[in-house]
Amino acid sequence: MNSVVVALQQLQLALNAEFADAPGLQQLAFSVSLSDASDALAWLTTQRLYPQFYWQQRNGDDEIAALGALRQFYTLNAARAFLDDYAGQPGVRITGVNAFSPDTSCLFLPRLEWRRTGGGASLYLNLYSEISLRDDARAAQQFLEQLLPAKQLLLQRLNCVAEQHIPTQPEWQQLIGSALTAIEQHEMDKVVLARATDLQFTAAVSAAAFMAASRRVNLNCYHFLMVFDASHAFLGSSPERLWRRIDTALRTEALAGTVANHPDDHRAWSLGQWLLKDDKNQRENMLVVEDICQRLHKTVGAIDVLPPQVVRLRKVQHLRRCIWTDLATPDDAACLAMLQPTAAVAGLPRDVARDFIASNEPFEREWYAGSAGYMSQRQAEFCVALRSAKVTNNTVRLYAGAGIVAGSDAAEEWQEIENKAAGLRTLLTKATF
Repeated sequence: MNSVVVALQQLQLALNAEFADAPGLQQLAFSVSLSDASDALAWLTTQRLYPQFYWQQRNGDDEIAALGALRQFYTLNAARAFLDDYAGQPGVRITGVNAFSPDTSCLFLPRLEWRRTGGGASLYLNLYSEISLRDDARAAQQFLEQLLPAKQLLLQRLNCVAEQHIPTQPEWQQLIGSALTAIEQHEMDKVVLARATDLQFTAAVSAAAFMAASRRVNLNCYHFLMVFDASHAFLGSSPERLWRRIDTALRTEALAGTVANHPDDHRAWSLGQWLLKDDKNQRENMLVVEDICQRLHKTVGAIDVLPPQVVRLRKVQHLRRCIWTDLATPDDAACLAMLQPTAAVAGLPRDVARDFIASNEPFEREWYAGSAGYMSQRQAEFCVALRSAKVTNNTVRLYAGAGIVAGSDAAEEWQEIENKAAGLRTLLTKATF
């Protein structure tokens, strides 16, 4: 088994071969030792090449570290069309994020990708050119020459000097009041409203160290980090799958309904049992289930809805119902259009709720409540971009939302978003992370 250094040397030697002086897409791959390359995040974020994308599946089986963009795609439709054009390269993955508004994406075909599946890992080098693969092989050699050896992610000392909620708590109460009025007037059944919290620090925040700290403590979550350039990044640790596709088999879920977690296992179990029986939270979850099934039923086979589960996270617990089905064709663009945004992050009816959010929320969601993941010919997986933050130099914007239905209480929903935001906020307000 090769070390990363040896695998990179093998890739450089492979680039000395003769490549066609013609357009095309080609992928080179060499296996790497997990003992040597176990921290893909540290290796990726040591580099000074962009964009960078890190993603880890919530059960830990899949991990991606993608570096450098050969092609960028600003819609998932465009990325899917590219993969279809190169159906003879089924191992090629496109990675990145989709915005809350699903017609906007930041997806890219990486130059270099560290990929782990189960107990095996490999380095993949992509060559792509609309003119000459031979010329791109030379460009790839220059790219590899710029790589740096991985450095350990160091703890960072942070000093928060300012904090601002958008909306403020009084404004939140007014916002909830407006939502409840619309619900009472039967304009909508549910709307998910969010809060942004801007934290200012005395020095630039390391998005990589922030991600590493969250990965250590926020278990049973997807972890994702999109580094756009040296000063701008978006990251999160999300419990929720948007969809997973293997060939035509589709897995999605309804994650809605929330109660606090507790460090005492018995107390946490009691809270979870309350969540399973609480009418408001059950209604909120079933609204999401019904909406997903309605959106899927015209393009899939039989739909199986599994019994409810309680998902226990660090600060909160959620209700989850898994939904399994089969697609008529393996179309990820259709999956995005059908599933994002779900009622768990927007509301019902979806278009009415989105309009209410656009008209009333006092900030732009951008990538928050969108999705993060990868797609290829054979498979794709995206998580919902929740429990997330935007890092811009010395400013961190945290996001958290709550589902508003008939009977919601503004003070209780404020506490819910406090609990949700705490999963990342407590990492930033400690002395180090």
